[in-house]
Amino acid sequence: MSGLAEILKMKGFTVSGSDLKHTSITERLRQNDIKVYIGHSAENVKDADLVVYTAAVKEDNPELIETKRQGIPTIDRASLLGQIMESYKYSVGIAGTHGKTTTTSMLSIILDKAGLDPTILVGGELDAIGGNVRIGRSPYFVTEACEYVGSFLKSRPYMAVILNIDMDHVDYFKDIEHVYETFLEYARLVPETGYLIGCNDDPRVKRIMGEVRCRTVSFGLEPGADWNAWDIGYDEMGCASFDMIRHGLSIGKCMLKIPGRHNILNALAAAAAASTIGVPDDTIVGSLLDFKGTHRRFEVKGRTEKGAVVIDDYAHHPTEIKATIKAALNYPHKQIWCVFQPHTYTRTKKLFNEFTEAFWGIDHLVLADIYAARETNTEGIHSKDLADTIRRKGMDCVYIDGFDGIAGYLKDNAQAGDLVMTMGAGDIFRVADAIIE
Repeated sequence: MSGLAEILKMKGFTVSGSDLKHTSITERLRQNDIKVYIGHSAENVKDADLVVYTAAVKEDNPELIETKRQGIPTIDRASLLGQIMESYKYSVGIAGTHGKTTTTSMLSIILDKAGLDPTILVGGELDAIGGNVRIGRSPYFVTEACEYVGSFLKSRPYMAVILNIDMDHVDYFKDIEHVYETFLEYARLVPETGYLIGCNDDPRVKRIMGEVRCRTVSFGLEPGADWNAWDIGYDEMGCASFDMIRHGLSIGKCMLKIPGRHNILNALAAAAAASTIGVPDDTIVGSLLDFKGTHRRFEVKGRTEKGAVVIDDYAHHPTEIKATIKAALNYPHKQIWCVFQPHTYTRTKKLFNEFTEAFWGIDHLVLADIYAARETNTEGIHSKDLADTIRRKGMDCVYIDGFDGIAGYLKDNAQAGDLVMTMGAGDIFRVADAIIE
């Protein structure tokens, strides 16, 4: 929402908005002459000609209630994003259950270094663009395309990237076939003259690529894709180096500064998209070398007083947790302490068994309370249930109530040379900040 606000401000609109608390993002908006109210109140919408809301905002929100009472036109965030995309000739929407923010950021850096002056909208904060939005003046627009409640079906991509398809957002999707059909509908939004960039290793993405009319480009680590990685190696921090291959020929040696096998796939996706746009090979390889990651994606935050390294990561789905732990195992450590904050009751309940198997490889697991986000607990689920089951399977796992208690536990137990990871899509990063302070 903050990125859309800045884009609209640049286009000449008067923009205001509200948030639950003051952050660095709300401060940036204020510096750009966008009025920000802290807290939601009917008063906040009194002068609006149009009110924009996200899928997470419920009908009982006082601003929505007042908007309807006054008869002010409304539009959801996804529809607004789609309208903005239509004003750019070459809009790129990057979709997938996992990896959207990193891949969007990688492609954004490549296009920026190529001098294409893109407008960029990222779901995380990227230091290279000074936040989550960059406003360019060219026909190129790059954004994440979110599948939740079918939001990306309102977008208008000239190029769509699909990284992977997995079961998630179980409060909306009925089953994996529902997820697949929604992604297929998204891919079919691309015009016949446009492009679909897809992961050949993912059987559902591969299936979609055979069911669209637009041009397709594939990437993957398995044989048969248009883009591959050969001769893969890892440094002492778990960061990959590999030959980047296009149609069987190397375009150069690619060295990443972010760890994990999954980031090889993200880099291939960004490279395939950039090359299709017309970016030179050396610019692609050089830009990926310069890419240092985004906030909350295996972000090294600092050290505790005793000398344990603290890393924060956004992983909140079992597949993401496994990928992050795999990367952490290649990172120098004596013992790994993981603090996980489950995200939403429905996801925790629906994927309960997958969560109990996701943390193998670490030494100690600490579970925080479930982050409710947009939900109330109608599922009768608690982090204690998850902790009990994981403990019965033989892993050292404790549930601790409250961030202060978790921070105290880590300060007492994590030693020099250990690795402490805070993990989740909520506000668990506050624990990382607390134990460093």
